[in-house]
Amino acid sequence: MALLRPKNGGFSSILVAVHGRSSDRYAVELACSLLSSKKGALYILYIIEVERGLPLDAEVAEATATAEDALTAMEEVAGPFRCNVEAEMLQSRRAGPAIVQVSANRQVDAIVLGTDLTTRYGSFSLGATVPYVLENAPCKVILWRGELSSNGAAP
Repeated sequence: MALLRPKNGGFSSILVAVHGRSSDRYAVELACSLLSSKKGALYILYIIEVERGLPLDAEVAEATATAEDALTAMEEVAGPFRCNVEAEMLQSRRAGPAIVQVSANRQVDAIVLGTDLTTRYGSFSLGATVPYVLENAPCKVILWRGELSSNGAAP
């Protein structure tokens, strides 16, 4: 873990993109542990992906409620770390470009992404968001993938 820390002892700001999955908790805990003490800023971001058939600002009540619940839960996870937490929900066509744009606007030191073990057509898949962020982020990207259980699936 020490290899991830900047020379001053920690990152001053980190963006964590959450999506309401089990890996969110671990990603937020990791981000909090990488921040430089109580002075660090943690930005928790939930992107609601709006399908192309709807206006970008369409009211998606169920997705909004899910996002609010996820953000509240992640704020509680970050609470004991005593860092400066700001949670935000955005609507976008795709999560990857939104994450990269917010990270650039906030000039964060790093982005932390959590991912669960998923398969597509029988092979491990990172989906579309993680590769996009890895390729386009203006800062460091830290990826958290949960451990495999003995049967090969994520716990």
